[in-house]
Parts: sequence; C-alpha cells; structure tokens
Amino acid sequence: MLSTRLTNARFLTMDPDHPVAHDLGIWRGRIVGLDEAVTTLPAREVIDLQGATVLPGFIDPHVHLAWTGFKENTVSIAGRTRIDDVLAVVEEAVNQEASPGTWVNMVGYDQRALGRHLTAAELDRVSHGHKVFILHESGHGCVVNSAVLDLLPAGLRHGNGFLAEGAMGAARALRPPYSQRELAEAIGRAARTCLAEGVTACAEAGIGGRLLGHSPVELGAYQLALEEGLLPLRTQLMVSADQLRPVAAHEADRIGRAFGLGMRTGFGDDRLSVGALKIFTDGGMMARTAALSSPYEGLDHAGQLQDDPDVLADTIVAGHLAGWQLAVHAIGDRAADLALDALERAHRLRPRPGARHRVEHAGLIRPDQLPRFARLGVSAVVQPNFLRYFGDDYAAIMGKERAPWLYRGRSFLDHGIPLVGSSDRPVTDGSPLRAIQFMVERASSSGQLIGPDEGITVHEALRAYTATGAFACHWESNLGSLTPGKLADLLVLGDDPRRVDTSRIGDIEVVATYVGGSETERP
Repeated sequence: MLSTRLTNARFLTMDPDHPVAHDLGIWRGRIVGLDEAVTTLPAREVIDLQGATVLPGFIDPHVHLAWTGFKENTVSIAGRTRIDDVLAVVEEAVNQEASPGTWVNMVGYDQRALGRHLTAAELDRVSHGHKVFILHESGHGCVVNSAVLDLLPAGLRHGNGFLAEGAMGAARALRPPYSQRELAEAIGRAARTCLAEGVTACAEAGIGGRLLGHSPVELGAYQLALEEGLLPLRTQLMVSADQLRPVAAHEADRIGRAFGLGMRTGFGDDRLSVGALKIFTDGGMMARTAALSSPYEGLDHAGQLQDDPDVLADTIVAGHLAGWQLAVHAIGDRAADLALDALERAHRLRPRPGARHRVEHAGLIRPDQLPRFARLGVSAVVQPNFLRYFGDDYAAIMGKERAPWLYRGRSFLDHGIPLVGSSDRPVTDGSPLRAIQFMVERASSSGQLIGPDEGITVHEALRAYTATGAFACHWESNLGSLTPGKLADLLVLGDDPRRVDTSRIGDIEVVATYVGGSETERP
C-alpha cells in the first residue's frame, strides 16, 4: 500500500525518460512510481492537487543559513542614503546595550548607497565606548570604529574604518563566538524561509572560516538544529579551507592537510552531510574586491586576491589530493584563471574524473576561459539574482566589453559546462523562481538587458535548480528529479513556469513543499 498518492497534477519530472506525469506514488519517503504504475494501487492518503504544477524540490547549492537567520534579527542600516541617518541608527542600537564596552553588531552596510565609505571617526562620535561592527551587504567587508581598529595588528589598522577580506576576517575573529543554541535557532529561521520559496535542499557555503564562520564548533550547531527539528531542509555543509590542518598521514594517502579525523566530502546522510571544501580566492564585485585581469571601469584598481597566489593554488591542490570536492570562490576573471590553473595542476598530480569541482559565482568569465572549464569538468555555480538586483551597477563597473560576460548562462551550456543556479542568500533575494526568470530574460530590476545572448530556456533554468543542482552536490541518485526510487522532495506551484509569460515566473506562488513525502510547515 502506498503511503500517499498525489493525483490530478502536471508533474514536470526533470527526468528525460518520463518528462511529464499526472500521478505520483510515495512510500516510506520515496517515489515508487508514476502514472499507470501507481494509479490502481491502494494508498492511505490520496491528495487531489486540482491541476497544479509540481516540480522536484529546488536545490540551492550555495547559501548561508546562519548568516541569513542572524541577519533577520539584527539591526540594519540598509536603505539609508544619508550619513547622518546611518549614524542615528547606530547610536540608537548602541543605546540599547546596557553593558559598557560590548560589541554592537549591525548589517546592511553598502557604501554605494551613501556615495562614500563611513569612517571610524564618524562611528566614534556615536559609539559611546562600544565596539561597533557593521557587516557589508556582500559579506566581503565591514566598517568598524576605532575601538575595534585598536585591537587589530598594526598592519590592518586602516584609518578610514572600512576593512575588506582578510582584514575583515581578523576583525570578525575578535568578536565572541555565537553559541550553538543561537546558531541552531538562526539556521532554523533561514530554513523556514527557504521552504517558503520551494527550496528543499541546500549547501551551506562555508562553515568555520574566518570570513563567514560563526563559531569554531559550528558543525555541531547544525547537528543540534537537526536533532531538535529546526532543520527541515536537507543540508550539505561546505567546510572552509581555513579549517585544514597539517597531518602526518601515510604517504600513500597523499593527505598533507586534513579536517578533523580525515573527514571529507560525502560524510553524513541524506539529511546532513559534509560537502565541498570552500576556498576563497578573491572578494566580491559589490565591495570592488573581486580580482579582475584589468581595472574596474572608472577606478584605478582591479580588486584583490585573498592571499598570495601560490598559497591559494597550493591550498586548492592540497584539497584535491586529500579527496575533497572543491568549491572555489572565484568571482573575477583573474581569480578564475588562478582556480583553473590550480585545478589543472591538481588533476595532473592525481587524476580524479569524478571529483566534480565547482567554481562558485564565476561572475566574470572571459570567452577564452570557457573551454578550460569544460576540459576540467568544472561546474559553474552562479547567482542569477545578483544581476537581477545589482546588474545595473555591475554592468557599469565592467564596461561595455565585459558586461556581457557577467554570470553567463548560454555560453556555459553551449560548452557543456554544468550550469548550477544558486542564491548566495542572504546577499540578495534567494527566490529560485525570480532567479529562473532572470536566467531566461536577462533583465535587471530596472529593465536593463545584461548579456541578452546569455539567456536560456525555462526548462534549462529549471534544470539548473533541480537536476544540475543535485549533480553539483553529488545528490543525483536521490534528488533532482521525480524518478522512482528517489526521495519524495517536491514543490507544488500555482502555475506552470513554462506556460506563463516570462515576466510572471518570479511571482508564481509556491503552494506547498514536501520533504521525504511529507508536507512541510512554512512561515
């Protein structure tokens, strides 16, 4: 007997062998059959979906759940365009702190809205003895007051108060870590938001690192969230390469650096597992720290790498030799060159055809770099909503020649490169449907077309958030399509993305989400 039969729906399965179905049977959390294979079987529950469209649950292979959850409950200066208004918000937050000298953490900083960076001296006027840390919207920078600057090594004490990349990481490390309980609750808040948007599985993009880590025991917080029912999503945890430590393993293992007791990609189960090793090579376009091969339009610099190029390359090679899948953060084309060179070297030393290494973001990829992605079997994990919301700015700082290369779609597919959709939540809107709309029409929120030749079909965009997302996370045997034997993770939509006008895709209602055959509670 089936536990559940879903009927009277249009199931877009993402399985080429059975692309559309009308009935789906579930038993013990898995799909057991489609259409004629289940229509005559008895079921404990039969749910008439009244003609709705059903897809495999969306997979978001690059999110920051803890950061998202904390951001929802943290004072923000986002939307302010005047320095005095920002300082008023900071002072109000400072006045809420009863204990003198404590940290005041805030979010929403973006110098573009203000026309310039805030300064430490300006923050000092409203800090009243507290340590002020305001995170940049990109996650690649912060602005702090003098009380924080004074705690940093002399070489990192930038007088203006804005700290980027490694300097920001050093300032973050000074703050007290969050408790596992605080982390678990933040993770739960973010997970519920994901479910409401149709995301049933995700990859947390870097725990334990100096840039985005929240605690030296962060992995345990995800275990706690799962144990206490706060983590309804299937979650894979990328481990920051900061956590690798030298080990004296047997020379035959070729493991010079490792995490924990040699743990690597694949440890865990279908609810919580260890995913890729996250390696940062550059910064971000919003903070103007993505590493480019030529300067930003109108600026006299081309961004920056996170470390010495040889150090970064050696880390990539060490992770590959130790058996990890790699998720290499590379937004600018110079950073992508470094990543591709290191991955090529790594494969020469130890061929691993099934490694499925990934380049996270792949924000600016030159035409000559596309064949190298394909030859190395590297997936491009892009964030379409970056261009939907920041595209006007990004196109301006790249200039006319480079703007069409931003967050490509068609070129990756035409070169046989796996195109994976993701959000980088909470940097911007995490909705897969809105991202899918952009992947098709390539229009920013203002209506500007950015690289229109990179547009793809609705079906290809849906695959980027289902089947190809599963492939990027080594989940394809269980997730990514509505195929008998796979886990019954799916979402019910109020309309069919293939049949509505492209401009309406992002507004389609997510009616329900199912994980393991059970409908989930959402916000």
